[in-house]
Amino acid sequence: MEAIAHSCSQFDQLVYARDILQCAGQAILRVSRRLGDSFCRAVELLLACRGHVVVSGVGKAGLIGQKISATLASTGTPSHFLHPTEALHGDLGRVRLGDVGLLLSASGETEEMVRLSTALTELQIPIIAMTCSRQSQLARSAQVVLELGPIEEADHLRLAPSTSTTVMLALGDALALTVSRLRGFRAEDFARFHPGGSLGKKLSRVEEHMRPLSECRLASDQLTLRQVIVATRRPGRRTGAIMLLDAEGKLSGIFTDSDLAKVLERRQDSVLDAPIADLMTRHPITVRAGTSLRDAVRVLAEKKISELPVVNENGNPVGLLDITDVIALFPDLLSQNGQGTFDERTSTESQQPGDSSEDETPSRPPEPRSNMFRSSQPPGLPELRIVVPEECEYPNER
Repeated sequence: MEAIAHSCSQFDQLVYARDILQCAGQAILRVSRRLGDSFCRAVELLLACRGHVVVSGVGKAGLIGQKISATLASTGTPSHFLHPTEALHGDLGRVRLGDVGLLLSASGETEEMVRLSTALTELQIPIIAMTCSRQSQLARSAQVVLELGPIEEADHLRLAPSTSTTVMLALGDALALTVSRLRGFRAEDFARFHPGGSLGKKLSRVEEHMRPLSECRLASDQLTLRQVIVATRRPGRRTGAIMLLDAEGKLSGIFTDSDLAKVLERRQDSVLDAPIADLMTRHPITVRAGTSLRDAVRVLAEKKISELPVVNENGNPVGLLDITDVIALFPDLLSQNGQGTFDERTSTESQQPGDSSEDETPSRPPEPRSNMFRSSQPPGLPELRIVVPEECEYPNER
C-alpha cells in the first residue's frame, strides 16, 4: 500500500471529502422519495409491539443497528440489540413472543442475518428488513421490507460501507422518531430516560434548582417599603427580589433590588414610608412547581427578568429561581425562543417603579416544520429550535 499524499493537494482533498458528503446526502434524499406503504406498515408494527424491538446486524450494519436500538429505547420504544452470531449460540433466549425484529443488511444475503431471520420466523417474531433489494433472502423472509434501493459506496474503491450505513442510520432515525411522535412522547418522558449530564439538568424540575423559601426574602404586602426592607434583612448572599404575600399567604407581588435602586436614584425619601403594595409589581410572572428547568430559564430569557417566583397550584410561593443560579449552567438556553409551560400573570394596573416595562405578551411560536401531524399531534410536543448564542440577551434588571 503506497501513500499518495504527496500528489494530492489540499484542494483535491476537500473536493473528495465534499463528494463523499454529497453522495451520502443524495442517497438519503433518494431513499426519502422511496418511502411509502412499507414504512407506514413498519411504524404500525412498532406501535403495536408488546415487547421489545430486537435490532440486529453484523459488521458496520451491526454498529448502526446498535445506535438505532439506543434511539428507539431513549424515545419511548423498548429495544435491545442482538448480535446475530451470539443469537445463534444461545442469545435467542432473549427473544420473547410479542417482540419485533428489525434486521439490517445492505446485501440481504449475509449468512448470519439469513440464519437469524429463519430462527426468528420459527419463533413467530415478525421481521422488518432494512436492505437494498426486495429480492434478497433477508427481504423474502420479512413481513415488512424497507428497501434502500441501489446504493454506491462513497469510497474510491466503492467497497467500504459508508453511504449504505449512513442511509440505514438516517432511515432508522426516521422510523424511531416517527413512532416516538405518534406515541405522544413528551419532554417529561425524555427527562425520565436522561437524568444525567447537561441534558438531564435541562429537563430536571425547577424545584431542584430554585432557592427554597428558607433562603428567600418574604414579607406581607400590608407593610411599608421601609418595614419590608427591615423585615427581610438577612446575612450572606441573598436573592435579588422580595416576594410579597397577601393575607392568605399567596403571592401578590414582587419588589426587586432594581426597583429599590430606582427609588433611591430619584431621591424619593418619602416613598420609603409608602405602602409596598403601591410600589410592587402586582401579579408577577411565575412558573408552577413541576416546570422543567429548561422552560423556566426560557421564561427568564424571553421576559428579560432576573428573578422568577415558583408557586404551587394555589398560588403560594414555594421558592425563587434567580438568574445568577442558572446562567452559568445553561447559557445556550437563554437564546432559545420556544413554547414553555408556565403560568404568566401580568398586571393590568398602572405601572409603578417596580413594574416591568416590557410587553408581557408571549412571543408567537415558530411555525411547525411540517403539516404532517398538525391534526393529530399530541399537545406539548417540542418543535425544532435553532440556538444562536450570539443573540443571547442577559437581563440586567426587571
